[in-house]
Amino acid sequence: MIQGKVLIIDDNKSVLSALEIMLQMEFKTVEILSNPNQIKSYDGLDQFDVVLLDMNFSAGLNSGNEGLFWLKQILKKAPQVGVIMMTAYGSIELAVNALKEGAMDFVLKPWNNQKLIATIKNVYRLRKSNLQIDQLEEKGRNLTQVINQSTNQIIGASKAVQQMLRTTKKVAKTDANVLFTGENGTGKELIARALHLNSKRNKEVFISVDLGSISESLFESELFGHVKGAFTDAKEDRLGKFEVAHRGTLFLDEIGNLSIQMQAKLLTAIQSREVVRVGANKKIPVDIRLVCATNCNLNQMVADGLFREDLLYRINTIHIEVPPLRERAEDVLLLADFYLKRFAQKYEKPSLKINLAAQRKLQEYQWPGNIRELQHTLERAVILSETAILAPSDFMLNHGSQAKLNLEVDTLEEMERLMIQKALEKHDGNYSAAANQLGITRQTLYNKIKKHD
Repeated sequence: MIQGKVLIIDDNKSVLSALEIMLQMEFKTVEILSNPNQIKSYDGLDQFDVVLLDMNFSAGLNSGNEGLFWLKQILKKAPQVGVIMMTAYGSIELAVNALKEGAMDFVLKPWNNQKLIATIKNVYRLRKSNLQIDQLEEKGRNLTQVINQSTNQIIGASKAVQQMLRTTKKVAKTDANVLFTGENGTGKELIARALHLNSKRNKEVFISVDLGSISESLFESELFGHVKGAFTDAKEDRLGKFEVAHRGTLFLDEIGNLSIQMQAKLLTAIQSREVVRVGANKKIPVDIRLVCATNCNLNQMVADGLFREDLLYRINTIHIEVPPLRERAEDVLLLADFYLKRFAQKYEKPSLKINLAAQRKLQEYQWPGNIRELQHTLERAVILSETAILAPSDFMLNHGSQAKLNLEVDTLEEMERLMIQKALEKHDGNYSAAANQLGITRQTLYNKIKKHD
């Protein structure tokens, strides 16, 4: 017996009785209505799986219009229910009209018992399948929303960041291809996600692909998919990232790392908005918003013959430069406070604060690794902290890299002085460690410190 609910609506009591007796052997719940006017006030109509509905109720009428009217009323109250129309006056035109209005099937009276039962079971299974599909789609939408929103907050009051965000928001409303450029660790993917969330595709998925981590041999499979048996390890069909991102946003990070051969294949897919899975011949249309990012100078790469000019024109309809952290000094403490709270909560040290000297140290540092370096620095400081107040010594910074990025020097003497200063800062004044880093003796270091005052 199927654990389903069937409702029979017919003004012929003999029909109701016969169907009720027969279907009670097949379905757990069978209910009957002899007057269709009861439909409007019938509670729990949406709990039924299948409704058997007669098409003619008034004596002398056999047009089927009454049945079509009540079909519409049922589907208004219970749009998911499977309705089977019944009539003794069948015609192809009537059946087509019923199906157009939302019925799932059409049965003629008198019916064949086995065929009728098979029809009802098929409609029951179809309804269950439709419900499962709807539930999966709803879960997918919810998951997409969670994925799209589970991203770091964009923090920044600096003029550079605010200008970039204004441009991003303006561009988001279009479907134009966007190229984000900037140094590693500046948050290019984060801004790309913000663009997606402000676009008309924000209810669809955002798919991020790190092109720098894909080998040339797997490039087509990863982006365009493959069919079973296409190559040795292709044990089943697989969708590529283009297909997965259909109707959403495809973010291609580190696009400057692609070889010329891979660039050609990517260009073809972008131009045609079609992909062909590895091992197949069928072209699959894809509807994507393309967003790319790189830390490379693509114009210089084009000049050097390392990047296709036609591909560059395709991907940078709009070009947005993400500023490095050293150009947004006023944002350093905002970001530091954000990450301090996050990691203090994560590692159960809720009362942590950064003292003024440490704040100055963070602001004066040039952050060659940008926001990613700041994040890791704060996490390390929180993990290793032994007091509630974080001091300068709690923040281990890569001053060697800063020396290269920050202060310009004109003479060897200035360079020597700067290198000694940074070595001492890095090792918190430990002369032996600083001398070892510089490749000189401790006494030589003393002499040079005295020389440079």
